[in-house]
Formats: sequence, structure tokens, C-alpha cells
Amino acid sequence: MQRHNTKKVTAGGVAIGGGAPITIQSMTNTDTRDVEATLVQIGLLARAGCDIVRCTVPDKTAALALRSIKDGCSLPLVADIHFDHRLAILAMENGADKIRINPGNIGGPAKVRELTACAKGHGVPIRIGVNAGSLEKELYQKYGGATPQAMVESALSHAALLEAEGFYEIVISLKASGVEDTVAAYEALAEACPYPLHIGITEAGSGPAGLVKSAAGLGILLHEGLGDTLRISLTGEPVQEVEAARHLLRAMGLRKEGVEIVSCPTCGRTGFDLLPIVRRVEEALPKDGTYLKVAVMGCAVNGPGEARDADVGVAFGGNRGVLFAGGEQLAAYPQEQAVEALIAEAKRRLAR
Repeated sequence: MQRHNTKKVTAGGVAIGGGAPITIQSMTNTDTRDVEATLVQIGLLARAGCDIVRCTVPDKTAALALRSIKDGCSLPLVADIHFDHRLAILAMENGADKIRINPGNIGGPAKVRELTACAKGHGVPIRIGVNAGSLEKELYQKYGGATPQAMVESALSHAALLEAEGFYEIVISLKASGVEDTVAAYEALAEACPYPLHIGITEAGSGPAGLVKSAAGLGILLHEGLGDTLRISLTGEPVQEVEAARHLLRAMGLRKEGVEIVSCPTCGRTGFDLLPIVRRVEEALPKDGTYLKVAVMGCAVNGPGEARDADVGVAFGGNRGVLFAGGEQLAAYPQEQAVEALIAEAKRRLAR
């Protein structure tokens, strides 16, 4: 797929847009004023594969805490600002690599100009984060709701405020809780401006429902070449957002990292419980680093073909498994030995 051409913006040394790899974001759910707890969670996010992390800044104490968080943080740090533009200024003065402002509640043009001047002085990009749930009242009334057109007008009007100050280090997001409105808003925005897009479905929910909704919306946008950075917003622990985002980018062919497991859904032909074997292989092999496609197939219908097409694969039939590597059939083993041989061959190729 061909990526939409956007301006490159840099936050804490990480590029967003301009053809740079799509980055994964998440947001801490700790109290930002609790520096130790926040740093622990950021460490977990970084190990899971997060590229950029965002912290909420609800008051002055939280803004001041960013200095200690930044000093102990390996990721670019984004300050999430609502209601008080002075918190954005304080956050930048205390090490924030990027700020997110909400046009629906940040205040009038004078306040935006003031925080923009600070951003220019510190070399900090600004994300204009439009949410359907907090759209400006006048736009809500003008369009009869938080429509895609209303969200786009909100974003562009605030981008114009920044541009009037000679500021162009801008990222934009337009998030709704519905797939159709979110996709339509981003499609319209991409036609209207060159800024990199932070994509996501907001308030997607939890568990399978949230994952499916996020994958549906973001999958459409990514297939259309839209999106320079993304967050999968799920109710629960932030690490699951990062893991889901990695899986999505890999499924879309936009990231090649770690071990990708291809395994069959199983049916009556399988004749044994394949799931414990798949989990065993997943646990034995790294989730990041060098890319390797590994197939674990349970029957003779699609098994040999999938195993042959993978870098390493095993196709089971009854109590035996046939091992493939690099498109060649290597050997047949009893089931337990086949699993061990698969893991050993995968590790050998990763090491090489």
C-alpha cells in the first residue's frame, strides 16, 4: 500500500510522518504526580514495543513531575493538556517532548498563541487532538452533532491559529467512538492538509469488542495509506494497547519484527489439542527483534503448504509432524520431537 505523503514532525528524536515508520503510542493510567508508579508503567510499555508515551497533566503538580519522569524515561514524553493552556507551557518547561491540546476546551486564540510561542521556543510539536465527545459547542450546533465535517473544521481552524504564528510542527487527530465517522473524518482531513495523522478509535471499549472496533477502523485507514502514528484505545491496562497495535501493524504488512505465528483454527481433522503447542512455541520464541514467520499447522489439508511457505513450519498429521524450513521439507518426527525441532530450528535461524 502507498502511504499518504505528510510533513515530518519530530518528538524527542522520533519522527512522525514524512514516510517514517508508523509509531505506536499509548497513555499511562497512573497518577502522573506519582513519578515512581508512572515510570514503572512507562518501562512496561517500552518493553512491550511502545514508541511514544503520553501522560495526563491535570494540574501544576503533575506538570512539574514531568521533569523527573522525563529524566527516567526512555521514550518521547507527550503531555496531555485540557482546560488550562498554562499547564501546556509548564509541561514544556519541564521536559515534555510534545503536547496534545484539545480544541474543544483549551481556550480562545490568545491562549493558543501564548502556548504556541512557548512551543516554538522549546522546539516542541503540538498535536491538535479533536474528539467527538468534546467538540466546540458552536461547531456541534452548526453541524447538528459531532459529524466528520465538524471535527475537520475544528482541526483546521486550530491549525490555522498555529500557522498564523509561524508554527507548523503540527500533528492532528480526529477521534470518534464510531468507525464510520472516524474514517470519514480522517479521509477528509488528509485531502485538506499535509500534517501527519495520529489515528485511533476513541472509547473503543474493552476486550474483543474494543479490539475488533479498533482493528476495523484503523485497518481501513492504514489500507488507504493514512496514519503516521496510532493508539489503540482500550479499557484496561495500557500494555494491551501496545501489543494490539503491534499485531495490527504486522497483520497489515507495515511492520516486520519478532516472530509471527501462523496457526490453523483447528477442526475435527486435527485430532488433538493444538492450542497448547502454539502457546509453547509463542513462549519459547522472542516477540521482538528479527522477523521470522513460523507456521504451526494441525492437519494435512493446508498444513504442508502453510509450513512450506513460512520461514520455519511444522505440519502435523496424527501423532507425527513434518518440519519445513526455507521452503524445504527437512524431516518427520513424533509429535513431541517435532515441536522441539521446530523451536530449535526457529532459534537457529533467528541467531543466524
